Amino acid sequence: MTFTQEVYAIVQKIPEGSVLTYKQVAEQVGRPLAYRAVGNILSKNYDPEIPCHRVVKSDGTSGGYNRGKDTKEKILIREKAI
Repeated sequence: MTFTQEVYAIVQKIPEGSVLTYKQVAEQVGRPLAYRAVGNILSKNYDPEIPCHRVVKSDGTSGGYNRGKDTKEKILIREKAI
């Protein structure tokens, strides 16, 4: 499995109402310093089966989202994740 596929597999398992940080995803893949790479991978995701909006920054802010930061925050609020 490629690094990208591993990232998608981890993110796909994040349940509604929960979030992981980019760093936590990188750690779960076994590459704890690759959190920026995780962000780059997720910025290119348009598959609705992979809920990349559930990945946030370590400082608690939402971080980027390819459909807009406001959209990401609205989804997370609706899911009661933030």
